[in-house]
Amino acid sequence: MEADLELAVDWTACQAHGLCAELLPEHITLDEWGYPLFRRGPLPPRTLKRARRAAADCPVLALKLTSAQGS
Repeated sequence: MEADLELAVDWTACQAHGLCAELLPEHITLDEWGYPLFRRGPLPPRTLKRARRAAADCPVLALKLTSAQGS
């Protein structure tokens, strides 16, 4: 079984493009400047495929999936 994964952002790389929120709207919203906001914790298995896509499609690769057990 795959380890629990959660979203993480490299804040120094993030440029507030907002694509992550478009691809994963039930987990990511944007603040008033366009930076992502999300709740910490494991993602439901049903959303992992789209979360991987959101991380891969980030224009500056600032969105990552990390092990929730490492937090």
